[in-house]
Amino acid sequence: MLFCSRAGLLAALAAMILHAPAGAHPGAEAFAERLAADGGIDVEYIRSSIADADYQQSIIDAITRPAEAKPWHEYRRIFIRDTRIDGGVEFWRANRSLVEQVADEFGVRAEFVLAIVGVETNYGLNTGSYRVLDALVTLGFYYPRRGEFFARELAEFFHLSREENLPLDRVKGSYAGAMGLGQFIPSSYRAYAVDFDDSGSRDLWRSLPDALASVANYLKVHGWDDGLPVVLSVSEVPVGLDEDFKPKPRHTLGELAAMGIDFDAAGLAPETPATLVELDGEDGAEYWIGLNNFYVITRYNRSPLYAMAVAQLADELRLRAQDQLALAD
Repeated sequence: MLFCSRAGLLAALAAMILHAPAGAHPGAEAFAERLAADGGIDVEYIRSSIADADYQQSIIDAITRPAEAKPWHEYRRIFIRDTRIDGGVEFWRANRSLVEQVADEFGVRAEFVLAIVGVETNYGLNTGSYRVLDALVTLGFYYPRRGEFFARELAEFFHLSREENLPLDRVKGSYAGAMGLGQFIPSSYRAYAVDFDDSGSRDLWRSLPDALASVANYLKVHGWDDGLPVVLSVSEVPVGLDEDFKPKPRHTLGELAAMGIDFDAAGLAPETPATLVELDGEDGAEYWIGLNNFYVITRYNRSPLYAMAVAQLADELRLRAQDQLALAD
């Protein structure tokens, strides 16, 4: 009996895929027929578009080693640095009227809208270099772990391209098919993007009003409360605390205090929903109290590391902007 290593099998599979005919993506025909039947899109157009998509091994490589897999102290250094903070303050300065208009319209503090754009694309400097079509075909048909999800996003992308008149074969985004300054996947683009400049289309690349308002709208729709902090600092957690905490608050501040967790409640009511967040700090475990706004940010990206990076970048932006832009406290 002949045995092959796992690495050898994967290499052979990748070679077969790279040399496969353009239209031979596994599952593509069933997808095309289903989308045509359910979505009213011409089946030949779907077939030819998918046949034009290229499998990209680098996309599979990227999604299997995301930045969020790093420990918190390494992940934090990617975003909480002077260049990222100064870039955000300069972006704020250059677009101050718009930034404040968006914050007022949607009830989301300006620094949080900017922090998300700062974490996602460095304020629009890097919105992605992959064709979204390639990304979604690669992940939808060649990444079994989340293939069903990305196949749905591919279907959403076909609809989005028609609705917003986007050239299906030329739209660029991330390795996961996320687009624009705020990196919206197709379903989020369709559901939450906003035509804030009243141009008749929702352009998340070239229209700053649309891009910033869409981020704010996403947070608002998912329950953002501008009167609440995102996290509270924790000074002590009892040894042996046996509780499975999730990003979505299932306890109250009063209940967490009763567990022996010592934190600064910032004058908030004991019945305020809250959770405990544990991160890998450089010198050991690092604890925070996450409020509902923390959970809202995880609706944008499920990683607690991401939500904490957004929260801390927002704090740094606000502090530096107060000094440089003379913002009101």
